Amino acid sequence: MTELNIARDQILEVIDKLTAKKLTIATAESCTGGLLSSKFTRLSGSSKYFQMGLVTYSNNAKIKILKVNKNVIDKHGSVSPECCRAMVQGLSRISKSKINISITGIAGPNGGTKDKPVGLVYIGLTKRNKTIVSKNYFKKKDRKSIQNKTIEKCIKLIQDII
Repeated sequence: MTELNIARDQILEVIDKLTAKKLTIATAESCTGGLLSSKFTRLSGSSKYFQMGLVTYSNNAKIKILKVNKNVIDKHGSVSPECCRAMVQGLSRISKSKINISITGIAGPNGGTKDKPVGLVYIGLTKRNKTIVSKNYFKKKDRKSIQNKTIEKCIKLIQDII
């Protein structure tokens, strides 16, 4: 079974659990550009469990749409646990979903620094009033691999929280 099939099987398992528990999910994505939302909406009937997917790629979108405080981005950067937490909390207020997930990171191949290298990705997750932020470093340096590894990690985190 290929890596893509594993992810497909895992997303189907998540969808089954969301549907069975009558939970909804929403996403706010930056470096994955809507890839996670796409995984959830590929199947007919996804409106039963998928509330919304926002691609808040720019800092301005994070500030205007998700209401991330500009000072958070100025002080910590858009690729930071603080920004990721603010993104998922803002999404939670907008979506009213039971589960919310945010993604911010550096998918490359450019844009990395010594402190924030290509492959650094933060994933924020809320379930009701509980918020967690996961720091991840995906060592593969090509954009597609980093995005796919991020989606796999998101699916695993969602599986764990449902």
